[in-house]
This record gives sequence, C-alpha cells and structure tokens, in this order.
Amino acid sequence: MSARDYLDKDFYAVLGVIKTASADEIKKSYRKLARQFHPDANAGDPKSEEKFKEISEAYDVLSDDTKRREYDEMRQYGGSFGGGMPGGFGSGGPGGATSVNLGDLFGDSNLDDMLGGLFGGRPNAHRATKGEDLPGRVSLSFRDAAAGVTTTVQLRAEAACPACGGSGAKPGTSPHTCSSCSGSGQTVRQQGGFGFAEPCRACHGRGQVVDDPCVSCAGVGATMQTRVVRVRVPSGIKDGATLRVPGKGAPGRSGGPAGDLLVTVHVTSHPVFGRKGGNLTLTVPITFVEAAIGSKITVPTLDGETVSLKIPAGTPSGRTFRVKGRGLAMKGKKGDLLVTVELAIPQRIDGKARKALDEYAEATASDDPRADLIARAGRE
Repeated sequence: MSARDYLDKDFYAVLGVIKTASADEIKKSYRKLARQFHPDANAGDPKSEEKFKEISEAYDVLSDDTKRREYDEMRQYGGSFGGGMPGGFGSGGPGGATSVNLGDLFGDSNLDDMLGGLFGGRPNAHRATKGEDLPGRVSLSFRDAAAGVTTTVQLRAEAACPACGGSGAKPGTSPHTCSSCSGSGQTVRQQGGFGFAEPCRACHGRGQVVDDPCVSCAGVGATMQTRVVRVRVPSGIKDGATLRVPGKGAPGRSGGPAGDLLVTVHVTSHPVFGRKGGNLTLTVPITFVEAAIGSKITVPTLDGETVSLKIPAGTPSGRTFRVKGRGLAMKGKKGDLLVTVELAIPQRIDGKARKALDEYAEATASDDPRADLIARAGRE
C-alpha cells in the first residue's frame, strides 16, 4: 500500500469510532464488526471478506499506541493528498499546490521509519533487523519448580534455511544488489507534487535479487523446522511466569540477530504443599488432646526430610507456626515453612474413649465457653 492510499484511509470511520476513542472502545467496536463480517459467517461473500480485511487493517494500527500516534501525526501533517496541507502547507499561489517534502518535516530517516512501520512498507528492509520473538510453554512439577531445573522446549517454527544459510540463493551462488532500487529496497513515486516511498516491486523491498533460488526454501531463506531448546528454570519460579531465552526465536533478516524465545511456565499443584511468595505452606491435623495439653509432632518438608514441631498446650485450631529456612530458595534467600494446625474431629468414638470423654464432659460441665454469648450479642 502506498503512503497516499494509507493516509487517505480513515481508520476511525472504518471501525465506527471517534478520533478520541479509548483503547477499550476501539477493541469493542472491532470485535463487534469482526464477528459481523468474518468470512466464516459470510461464506462466498467477497464484499464481507473485503470489509473484514479493512476492519483488521484499521484495528492493527489503532490498537497499537505507537502506530496510532504516528498515523494521527501523519494525517495531521499530510492532510488530504488531493489538495493542500493544513496550516497553509502546500497551498501555493495560483496555478497549483506547492511541492512539500514530508521528509523536511519529520527528517528522512524518521519518515522512513514511520511509513515502514505504519502501512507495512519496507523502505529500509535491506537493513539488518532482529527476528520476531516466539512463544513456548513448559510444564513443571511443584517440586521441580521449587528446586529449579534445566528442561527442554520443542518448537515448530521458521528458522534459517540450512541449505542456503538464510540467503535464499542456491548453494554456491549469492544474491546481487537490485538494479531497480540500487539496494535501497524502495522506490519513489511522484503524485501531485509529493514523492511517496514504496517497497521496490523488483526485489519486494529486500534490496537484493536472487536469480537462482534455493530449492529447499524456494528463495525465502527460511523453512519450517522442529528444534529443541534447552531452558534453565530458576528455583522458586511461579506458575504463569515467563522466561526469556535470548537468540532462540525467529531468525533475523538481512543478517540481523535472531529473536528471543518467551517460555511460559506452568507449575502443577502439590497434594500437600502450597506456596505464599517465597514461603511454603502446609496444613497439619492434630488431635484434641495434642491441642489441649500440648505435644511434639513430626511434619514433612518439601526436600523429603521431616522436622519436629512443638505444639503448646491450649493451641487453637487454625494457628500457624513458622519453621525457619524450610521454604523456597529464591534469589539467594531461603523462605520459611508455614505450618497451620487443624483440629481433627473423629467421626466415631466407642469404648474407653467414649467413656473418658463422658467423664471429661462431666468434669468440665461448669466451663461454658458460650456463657455470655447471648448477653454480648444484645449489646449495642
């Protein structure tokens, strides 16, 4: 798409929103229109398909803060390309409009970047550019996530063609500089006194031409490949965290560096332990006798060992005890193990145990923990 075509399009009108619409309003309108004109919902209707493309194109720009700002600025200064520019720019004397170079307004390099980023052109596509970041996913057990582990992620994505090394040319040959654009990757079209930079049609904006394409990648320079990437997961990582593995993403263009691999970590739950920040949590049942008269109990730790925990007499159900240094190791610091005791009530009591409890109930009949409950409830 040329700069003229791009700037003549009113993306706000396409999405049916005003220029000051918020990001949420733009998204809401896009989703509504996308559902209405989606090709799957309008099979065989070319008008709906074209409308869907316009909607997607508009949303691609207006949903990105940087692209939207640049689009607004370019439309403000570029105005309607059929006439003069706002604020007097381009409004010459009788006989026609004055030629205005937008590069003089924004700087040639800035203009190239703005046009290239906005309407998909590649004015400097021959420059080395970093490859795209790729998503990955790994699932870990609770114990492995706590201790830290080295694992692998399998990817099915584009990578530099092994046959041509990413050049796109048949092995033994090399691309040559495009004669149409002199290797710049762009050509300039004059329209109404303005010069519009467009991707060179001869080399498709690459700046180079491949006469004898590589058979393996058909001259693209990349092929779909399955590869395995080793990923080091630090100890104490949380469920849903993202790890960045530099240089393991999509290959760069024109000799640029590869993108990164962004690995989302899923941590499965543990049947006994939980976590709170850098601390581990554990709920332990205790008997009435242990809570009433006190005792020492043995509790497990995540590393497979056990520790002894003293329960003071009169401990209420729900009290939490802290065992120092038995939590997660994060950034060189060790968390704690938080042990919450929970009173275990037996479902059936027979024989001597029932007799002992009856005697206990009789001995403590005067100890009513609800003695003043009704009185306190009536106080204002």
